[in-house]
Amino acid sequence: MGNTITIGTRGSQLALWQANFIKSEIEGYFPDLSVELSIIKTTGDRITDRPLAMVGGKGLFVKEIETALLSKDIDLAVHSMKDMPGELPGGLIIGAIPKRENPFDVLIAAENRQLSDYKPGAVIGTSSLRRGSQLKHIRPDVRIESIRGNLDTRIKKLQTGEYDAIVLAAAGLRRLGQADLITQYLDETTMIPAVGQGALCIETRADDPDIASIMERLNDPDTHICVTGERAFLKRIEGSCHIPVACFAKMDGKEVELTAIVASEDGKDVVREKQRSLPEAVETVGRELADQVLENGGKQILECLNRHDR
Repeated sequence: MGNTITIGTRGSQLALWQANFIKSEIEGYFPDLSVELSIIKTTGDRITDRPLAMVGGKGLFVKEIETALLSKDIDLAVHSMKDMPGELPGGLIIGAIPKRENPFDVLIAAENRQLSDYKPGAVIGTSSLRRGSQLKHIRPDVRIESIRGNLDTRIKKLQTGEYDAIVLAAAGLRRLGQADLITQYLDETTMIPAVGQGALCIETRADDPDIASIMERLNDPDTHICVTGERAFLKRIEGSCHIPVACFAKMDGKEVELTAIVASEDGKDVVREKQRSLPEAVETVGRELADQVLENGGKQILECLNRHDR
């Protein structure tokens, strides 16, 4: 590693903000180190005209960066945690999870409207099956249309009238200083966020002790506990962008409260379950929550989705 650390990142505005934030954190804690960014274009960045579920799902935004990490072209990678698949490639680990930004989804709409304000037939844009299925469950009378592109592109499509509203993650808007665009926060009682939403993932090589000592300073214990529980659920249920699943964990006193959902694509069938856990047992409880969801109807929903995909 020497005195220079290279961070691998995507080149989007948000990805660069996130990578530069981690760069400044490392430089603040370790002033003797120099930190550089290496911008890597991923498959997900190249494909902007189709929903992610049609072209491969979560790993599309991390695969090329992980390849660079394994080949030691970079020393660590900064991702949005919600882009991370349940399984990491051999030799790579989650080195640190910094303090989480607001984890919820938000509505951006003209005239400061709320989700309940829209008449039947209103067009709401989202790139996510998870969001789309939950929106259809809440408002089966509105039209859910796919929307891709960076933040500015999506905002322009809203402003030109292609959509009546769009749903995005709060974290990206807040990090880019555009929280004033938000017209409604959709907390977990309305829409359960994606696993890891609002959190950053710093991915490192498992056999890199120099980087490991740096990661200890960047990790937020509470966020790490919550995201670990969510990812245990995701891994057990084998979730991806292909299926509408979600899990959200939060600290509640000395315990962790986990809420999860599996929904049919049309939003008609929804299985929602909740469990509480001690922090040290959160992985086990995350897996148990996945089993509970599957046993209470989630398995049938997923089987129907798999048949439809074939």
